[in-house]
Amino acid sequence: MQQPIYVLGTGLSHNGSAVLLKDGKVCVAIEKERLTRLKHDGGNDSAAITYCLEAEGISLNDVAVVVQCANFEVPDRERFHGKRLFGNTEKPPLVSISHQLAHAYSAAGTCAFDTCNIMVIDGCGSPFDQCTDIAENTLLPDNINVHSSQQLWCEKDSFYHFDGQKVTALYKDFSPMVVGNGHAIRLSTTQHSIGGFYAAISHYVFGNLDDVGKLMGLAPYGKPDQFELEAFSMENGRLFVRDEWKTQLTRPSGSYDDFKTHFQYYANVAWWAQQQVEQAVTSCFTEHLNRFPHTNVCYSGGVALNAVANAQLLENNVVKNLYMEPAAGDNGLALGCAFYGWLEVLNQPKVPHDGNTCFGKTYTSEEIEQALHSVSFSHQKLSTETMITTTAQLLAEGKTVGWFQSGAEFGPRALGHRSILAHPSISGIGDHINANIKFREDFRPFAPATLPHSAATFFVSGRKSPYMILVDKTRPEYLERLKNVTHVNGTARVQTVDQRWNPEFYKLIETFGQITGIPVLLNTSFNKKGMPIVETPPEALALFAESALDVLVMGNYIIQKP
Repeated sequence: MQQPIYVLGTGLSHNGSAVLLKDGKVCVAIEKERLTRLKHDGGNDSAAITYCLEAEGISLNDVAVVVQCANFEVPDRERFHGKRLFGNTEKPPLVSISHQLAHAYSAAGTCAFDTCNIMVIDGCGSPFDQCTDIAENTLLPDNINVHSSQQLWCEKDSFYHFDGQKVTALYKDFSPMVVGNGHAIRLSTTQHSIGGFYAAISHYVFGNLDDVGKLMGLAPYGKPDQFELEAFSMENGRLFVRDEWKTQLTRPSGSYDDFKTHFQYYANVAWWAQQQVEQAVTSCFTEHLNRFPHTNVCYSGGVALNAVANAQLLENNVVKNLYMEPAAGDNGLALGCAFYGWLEVLNQPKVPHDGNTCFGKTYTSEEIEQALHSVSFSHQKLSTETMITTTAQLLAEGKTVGWFQSGAEFGPRALGHRSILAHPSISGIGDHINANIKFREDFRPFAPATLPHSAATFFVSGRKSPYMILVDKTRPEYLERLKNVTHVNGTARVQTVDQRWNPEFYKLIETFGQITGIPVLLNTSFNKKGMPIVETPPEALALFAESALDVLVMGNYIIQKP
């Protein structure tokens, strides 16, 4: 019997992760933050790699090649923010690739296209002299060699072609890094990146750079036309961040109390910033597709998590067929590294991907039982069918449910393996979850999870959206029944649940629909503010005990409070 071929990808940026391929398919993957419990944790990769190897029951000696990626430096084999697992060994071979190339391969390896173009847009990638993807015909900014020798210039957006086996850079743009200038607006990344702009506005509004996605949730509360400012300009096919608007934003939030006191002002800023990002993203896609046309386009990099801007690309017919890589941020770098190792280093053919993005280890009934021994909650183990029917009935009665099934999602969205679930219609449930379960801001919205064939019934476009990174609009006749999952502007970040890799969640929604007449559930990540999504049964039980969750379902176990 032929031994399997393993490839290990490791991302050492912030949002660090590790991914293990077995014969070209993902067999296990984990984000470092899920293990260390430090949100956005990165740097040293030993914990994430050990998790993957132990979950698969192999050692480093079984791995054919390791591919790594970090920002600003090429990590040393022996040490990187601490001792690494590759020290004092020559095997497996260790290959390094640059940042946006890793983003590109994460999309190439998981997309359903035979061929496609790939857009990567983020805040900051690798320095020019560390880019491993520049080919003879790659279009680059004029005099980039001179500029980069005088100042640090890093990737901000790249456009690639994937021929089914190899990713080739068609176009790459770079920007100098920002030097502090005393402005209230602080771009912490490259001077002219969309991701850097969005992060700077998030810092201005919230006072931190964590959870940049909150800005997208705040924007619908803003009023249009409060700022007559243009943040971006397109010049000779290159996107630039203008300077003029910065002088008019002079009231950075000093605290959460300050944010709440001046809520409408900051919501107006968020509305303006979101509009600017949507226009900038559309301009980048339009420019590059005019130069390099293709009907199939993949999209990765942190900016690809902006679900509103993504929907605009489809609604405005900028792109015909669009695939957003679910782990589009830096947590997906390891995924791209692994596929680069399989496709480029080992020159193996691409293996079709089934769309699954849940790659964590599955905890056994014995491990769940062991965790339950340490708590006093009542629990019962049921058959899968009875567990689903019972859970659906509890949700129909208005109970909030922590839902813990199979391996955890890889990426920032809870998609039905580590979720908090609730009824979409019962008044007050959304506010209750924000205040007493998630312990987060009251303006944060929730996503509706539904079945693919039901999406068009409840939402205007009804498009397929398995990863919760596209917004839709709730149909007017269902606004009341979907009030807990419809944002203040009538939009909803829909998840259409794929039965192939999410069978329990699919069946739960279907059963809930049979009871209530509406096959839609409120779905949000199983965590609280500032906490990574839970990974293990003890972590799920701890948050269940701490919060106002009514029910916890782990595997076939239903756990309730006295």
